[in-house]
Amino acid sequence: MKKFSLVTLLISSILTLNAQGQEVSTFRSSGKIYVVVGIIAIIFLLIVAYLFYLDYKITKLENKDK
Repeated sequence: MKKFSLVTLLISSILTLNAQGQEVSTFRSSGKIYVVVGIIAIIFLLIVAYLFYLDYKITKLENKDK
């Protein structure tokens, strides 16, 4: 879980640093920034859900062997 937190922190800092470019102001002025943020949020939530699902399955297999 510590690695996951570190990766999340690094990705968010990279996105924040990249978000200060000219492209973001263009997206913001046209209203498309909300679409981009929404898609990134959906992808992030799907990855987190998949990781929890894998953790559940691995825990289930570990308990089955005992």
